[in-house]
Amino acid sequence: MVSFTINGKPTTVEADPATPILWVVREKLGMTGTKFGCGIAQCGACTVHLDGQPIRSCSTPVSEAEGKAITTIEGIAGPDGELSRIQQAWISEQVPQCGYCQSGQIMAATALLRDIPRPTDEQIDAAMSGNICRCGTYVRIRRAIKVAAGIEPTSTEEAA
Repeated sequence: MVSFTINGKPTTVEADPATPILWVVREKLGMTGTKFGCGIAQCGACTVHLDGQPIRSCSTPVSEAEGKAITTIEGIAGPDGELSRIQQAWISEQVPQCGYCQSGQIMAATALLRDIPRPTDEQIDAAMSGNICRCGTYVRIRRAIKVAAGIEPTSTEEAA
């Protein structure tokens, strides 16, 4: 048994302590927003927060979560379901193409803006460098982060 908090809710699961957090979240808890990409912590599709820090859930054993807090993509919206500023920016800037990597991208961007509220291009690139987008939407990802940070207006505001 492993006990932790997930998206603000205390949880205990029966799982082998070596089971990656990704599979506990997806298979045991039914939260499928976190994606399996490479399985070797290289692509970032599986990014979640563990005690506020972005981690690769495909390679982090659930035993590491004992007594800690996990936040998944399902947990970053407000309690009333209001989208986070990052999620809103992702929509306004039409970031996703296929969308597969986007939950990991959003989780990395959320941590970035928490730590650096008004990041430079270099800080964005450094924070997002471990998250791969096979569709190549990096320009839109950077723009959405800047919109969420209040550095740039949304594309809709610019068009008005």
